[in-house]
Amino acid sequence: MKMIQIHTDYITLGQFLKLADCISTGGQAKSFLQEAEIYVNGEPENRRGKKLVHQDQVRVEGCGEFQVVRS
Repeated sequence: MKMIQIHTDYITLGQFLKLADCISTGGQAKSFLQEAEIYVNGEPENRRGKKLVHQDQVRVEGCGEFQVVRS
């Protein structure tokens, strides 16, 4: 599981996908979320505005498993 560090209270799922190198630009988030299976804390998620906070676990089909860590 890869750790993704954030410096704020939360990060949106769309921003997270770019930070985790699952997409190369923020504009790709909408179409990526429609095509890929993404789970946040074991629940399916497809909202790019979903707020991720410290300790959230994210699994992205074809990209890997991640944990959000606040630094």
